[in-house]
Amino acid sequence: MNSTTLLLVLLALVAFGYFFGRNRSLAAVHSRGGHRRDLHSLPEYYGYMAALWAGLPALLLLLAWSALEPTTLNHLLVAHFPATYQGMSSNDIGLALNSLHLEAGQGNPADIADPAQRQQVAYLLHLQETSRLLKTALVVVLSLAGLAWAVSRISPRFRARNAVERIIRYILIAASSVAILTTVGIVLSVLFESLRFFAKVPITEFLFGLEWSPQIAIRAGQVGSDGAFGIIPLFVGTLLIALIALALAVPIGLMTAIYLSEYASPRFRAIAKPTLEVLAGIPTVVYGFFAALTVAPAIRAFGESLGLEVSSESALAAGIVMGVMIIPFMSSLSEDVISAVPRAMRDGSLGMGATRSETIRLVLLPAALPGIVGGILLAASRAIGETMIVVMAAGLTANLTLNPLEAVTTVTVQIVTLLTGDQEFDSAKTLAAFALALMLFITTLILNVIALHVVRRYREQYE
Repeated sequence: MNSTTLLLVLLALVAFGYFFGRNRSLAAVHSRGGHRRDLHSLPEYYGYMAALWAGLPALLLLLAWSALEPTTLNHLLVAHFPATYQGMSSNDIGLALNSLHLEAGQGNPADIADPAQRQQVAYLLHLQETSRLLKTALVVVLSLAGLAWAVSRISPRFRARNAVERIIRYILIAASSVAILTTVGIVLSVLFESLRFFAKVPITEFLFGLEWSPQIAIRAGQVGSDGAFGIIPLFVGTLLIALIALALAVPIGLMTAIYLSEYASPRFRAIAKPTLEVLAGIPTVVYGFFAALTVAPAIRAFGESLGLEVSSESALAAGIVMGVMIIPFMSSLSEDVISAVPRAMRDGSLGMGATRSETIRLVLLPAALPGIVGGILLAASRAIGETMIVVMAAGLTANLTLNPLEAVTTVTVQIVTLLTGDQEFDSAKTLAAFALALMLFITTLILNVIALHVVRRYREQYE
């Protein structure tokens, strides 16, 4: 029985456990001459408890088995290799295992000409079938055992609601732990690879270098193989494009939010807000095509008409299109925050003689500042992390310039460039991508801390 079928069987057992546990609780109280109200908890909670015990332990076993099965089978298969396979490197062993799994996927080892390989494929198929039978038996037995144990505890005085809520609390804690551990794992993996990079390239050169040219020598004596790993041109390009995008998106998005929440009619708001949010659903590659084929040539033609020298790929084109892309984030979040300000604050300001514009400027915006700052932070994070628009509209050239009419590149674009294609993860060129990711993470963390400090300080003054 494959995993999908086994999962369906497990769901069926969970459904059966719910109805059986519920009916069992009612039968238990009726057999004693009582009524439904004599149960400590509602009958549904007894069903929930039986369903949880029938599903959770077996599901955990199924997940653990599915995660460990490939590695375990490979170890058993390698231990069964003939003497001719001994002394192979890890890469050769990996290739041999992949070949055996491909042959086993066809399911007919008799067609294999090599006797040794045919024997290995037959042994792999035997291991897979044995694993499948054991997994099915253990999961079903554990599900039935959990259901039987839960049903055995059902009685009118059993606190089923407390038991169910305790299990749900543990599930929520586990889900939160997964999110936290995933973040910690990402940070540690990036950090360890970055330390490997800094062992090859001095950190001072990386942080304060003014040139970015991550080249490595493919052969001895290759011309132009000396790499330069200065991050400053990348961060300058990233901040330049992000500032252009925010300069366009923040005022327009905020004014749009104010109009929709305070001036627009309900009918117009019901049409305009979903229309704006359509922009958020457009793929970024479409924005990239629009920037490269429409906006960038238009900016170049306009600049040349003024006698300015404009690159065919410029930070201005990428920043403008990126600003258009993040307008819906600013407008939607800000509109929701402004609309959430209590109506009493508006009425109190208007009752004191303030105009509508004064109420917006002196009451609503200060009250909604934490949400607005959060929207700006989200827009800044989206601008800093955008890749496709920069690749297609701003280029890949790491220029150290503040001129928005020249081509620049960003940190995220260089990370993608360094990790594209077949790479050896032991060279400074490839490891530089992890160092860039670490610096980007630190920068975003600093922005979050600053924004949190500003919001807390303002809240203390306002309250």
